[in-house]
Amino acid sequence: ISRTTMANWIITCAQNHLKPVYDYFHRELLKRHFLMADETPIQVLKEPDRRPQSKSYVWLMRTGEDRLPPIILYHYTETRAGRNAADFLDGIDEGSYVMVDAYSGYNRLKKIRRCCCYAHIRRYLMEAIPKGHEKDYSHPAVQGVLYCNKLFEYERSYKEKAVLCPSIQTPPEGCKAGCGRLHALARWPVSRKGEPHGSAVTYIRNRKDTLMTYLEDGRCSLSNNPSENSLRLVTLGRKNWLFSDSPEDANASMVVYTMVEMAKAYGLHPYNYLKYLLDSRPGTDTTDAELKDLVPWNEKARIECNKKLE
Repeated sequence: ISRTTMANWIITCAQNHLKPVYDYFHRELLKRHFLMADETPIQVLKEPDRRPQSKSYVWLMRTGEDRLPPIILYHYTETRAGRNAADFLDGIDEGSYVMVDAYSGYNRLKKIRRCCCYAHIRRYLMEAIPKGHEKDYSHPAVQGVLYCNKLFEYERSYKEKAVLCPSIQTPPEGCKAGCGRLHALARWPVSRKGEPHGSAVTYIRNRKDTLMTYLEDGRCSLSNNPSENSLRLVTLGRKNWLFSDSPEDANASMVVYTMVEMAKAYGLHPYNYLKYLLDSRPGTDTTDAELKDLVPWNEKARIECNKKLE
């Protein structure tokens, strides 16, 4: 069987049977109030009116750490324009929280409360520490890293306590102590022109409007690491498949990636879950009530997929 034939089969299955499930995931994602997003470039050869070497993008849109069933979606667009993220998340409730990096395109998300990623802040500070000065506690960048480390320590403590209370909305007292650390971090940065930690200070100061957002609700995240981990599937994969031939190929890939990652998120074997979906053959006329039986957190789907593992 030729590679082209197999690719066409995948496109047909994705468009006719997996896309309705993908769209159901999308509708469920828009009902949630704690989201995360990230993006990475890919190459698509045959986009209309574009050179084959042009950068296209995969967006990772997922639910945050709200202790509800995770939803992970991959979305292809021709450009990195912020309107793509805004269009995909059109319909989320005003005041929802979205954890993203510093990319200005996310400013197009007008209805949301944007959370700042402290993993990115810590990364900038780590890069600003001169070699051999990692234990020099008088160095401003080292002090900044210690601030961040303490915040992540509070976050770990909060998550451990929240295990006993899945519906918790406000951080326990131990985590609220992090508020003082945040205010200290916001006031801390001082640099003069030419100092190596200047770029880290600039990065932090430019985040001043979102530094404190995650303290508004105990379900907000401190970092965007879950998004980066989910997006690694694409960043590692493109080293092997290199490019998509057409927009249809790219869209089909994103649908299949979504099904695979959703299966993994719920402990299902990806092959078994894909087979379960294709055996069920959902279509455009499949109702949401019927699609509920196909989601990986549904007990019926889990039983059927696990049977195939035996």
